[in-house]
Amino acid sequence: MVDLHSLKDGLIVTAFWETKPGEADAVAAIVREYLPQAQREPWVHAFQIHRSIAEPDKFFFYEVFHDEAGFVSHQETPHFKALIVGQALPKLARRERTQHRFILSGE
Repeated sequence: MVDLHSLKDGLIVTAFWETKPGEADAVAAIVREYLPQAQREPWVHAFQIHRSIAEPDKFFFYEVFHDEAGFVSHQETPHFKALIVGQALPKLARRERTQHRFILSGE
């Protein structure tokens, strides 16, 4: 388990995706291939992708990076460019991303 105080500069990114009609299973296959590669990146502390049960065309990403530079590096990886930018994003009707910081006790 990561000591959160060691991540005082940590960056949390959440993303919500909604696919175009008929593209949800294709996007699920793409992110299934992508996920283990993203999880192995040295600047990633947590990386999870979830698919809605009630609305299977919606996906939720929860990502924790060591810092902002790690997030930038993540977006420059070959697997991000090929699988996310090249394959998944064209299949989306909507994409929202937000960035967050940890609230740490004792600061």
